[in-house]
Amino acid sequence: MCSSKYIILGGGMVAGYAAKELAKRGLGSGELTIISADDALPYERPPLSKGFLSGKDKEVDILINAREWYAQQNIGVKLRTLIRDVDLKRRDLRASSGESFEFEYLLIATGAHARKLDCPGNDLPNVFYLRSLGDSRNIRDNAATAKRAAVVGGGFIGMEVASVLAQKNIETTLIIREDRVWSRVFTPTMSSFFEHYYASRGVRLLKEENVVRLEGKERVNAVVLSSGKQIACDMVIAGVGAAPVTEVFAKTGLEIENGIVVNEYLETNQAGVFAAGDVASYLDKLFNKRRRVEHWDNAVSQGQHWAAVVRGDRQPFVHVPYFFSDVFDLSYELRGDPQGATETVVRGDANSPSFSVWWLNGDRLVAAFTMNRPDEERELAPGWIQSKQHVSRERLTDQSRPLKEVK
Repeated sequence: MCSSKYIILGGGMVAGYAAKELAKRGLGSGELTIISADDALPYERPPLSKGFLSGKDKEVDILINAREWYAQQNIGVKLRTLIRDVDLKRRDLRASSGESFEFEYLLIATGAHARKLDCPGNDLPNVFYLRSLGDSRNIRDNAATAKRAAVVGGGFIGMEVASVLAQKNIETTLIIREDRVWSRVFTPTMSSFFEHYYASRGVRLLKEENVVRLEGKERVNAVVLSSGKQIACDMVIAGVGAAPVTEVFAKTGLEIENGIVVNEYLETNQAGVFAAGDVASYLDKLFNKRRRVEHWDNAVSQGQHWAAVVRGDRQPFVHVPYFFSDVFDLSYELRGDPQGATETVVRGDANSPSFSVWWLNGDRLVAAFTMNRPDEERELAPGWIQSKQHVSRERLTDQSRPLKEVK
């Protein structure tokens, strides 16, 4: 039996940053235990589809805290530990090994698992999904000898993986179901820019296609599409979405709807039980809606916020959604929520690698995309979104004015 004041269930980014924040706020010796099904200490996730996948980063480079740090803080870390039973009334977690863990406060940070391709051949050994360090390592190892790769999915995972593989001189085909890349977020103008950018760097894009089956005996050697096209390949990487890991909590009384439902303090409907990161459906006070976010910044911020709440700083979680990506030689950032915007304004040249897109709902700024733009655009956008700033569309469109004058 292990008993801890705080238990974090899940060893991802939420755990790494929550532990660091607790330590800063006076965590007592032996008060925290992290339980993880992973075989690695908490690590940064963005490099899995960027620097680590490309080979620039080593495993030690992406750890959130060094191995010795946990020992110095007397924080227990249980790796390769799968929780099978949860009793929230008794405040008890039981692992498949039979080991039991008691807690006073529980933070559920079990993350999400990759959705699988729904077609014959999806279990062939060189079909990959990207959620963990092990997944990224396997893709990287297989890419070392691959000549042709098929990437399925036009969201940020598919785009980042296709970028890395193409830069390894692998003949890469990006297969997307929609009529343009990342249509859920990008405007048509943005999609057009990235599609041309990818094509100019050797990536073949196939749009409005569905995977019918994967062919091969011991290894996949072709992807068959709904149009009848067959794409020869040595490996397939699918980025077709993720689902929150909630199965073990199905009979615990927790409210579950597209993740574990929490309030603005990240609290569930069970006292002393919280959720954060990819698994949490939280109340966004800025946009007055529920959302579940699967990005780095959300995991970091919610892990830190939980640590503050349980140490007595009870403030609502108010945060501008943030996302960044690196593809080829481009880096861009997206802040806010474009959904529901009534119009967009572009600053810069959307046919070049230097432009920004501003989503307005009436005269309120709700989201901003920036790529290779002046620092003031990156710096002003989050504050305007959080303060629900009224913005003059005419002045925003007038690029001869400094951005600070558009209000």
